[in-house]
Amino acid sequence: MERKNTPPKNPQNAREDRLKAALKANLGRRKAQAKARAADGAGTADKSSGNKD
Repeated sequence: MERKNTPPKNPQNAREDRLKAALKANLGRRKAQAKARAADGAGTADKSSGNKD
């Protein structure tokens, strides 16, 4: 099982591609979180802060 370890042709482009992919995944997670929070209860108090007065 020999792996080819060829470096990308342009390291700057490889970095940008990784950053784009990470940003897209992060945005998808944040949208899903916002959608879940909106569906959970739009008018409820802030439950995630841990304030139980």
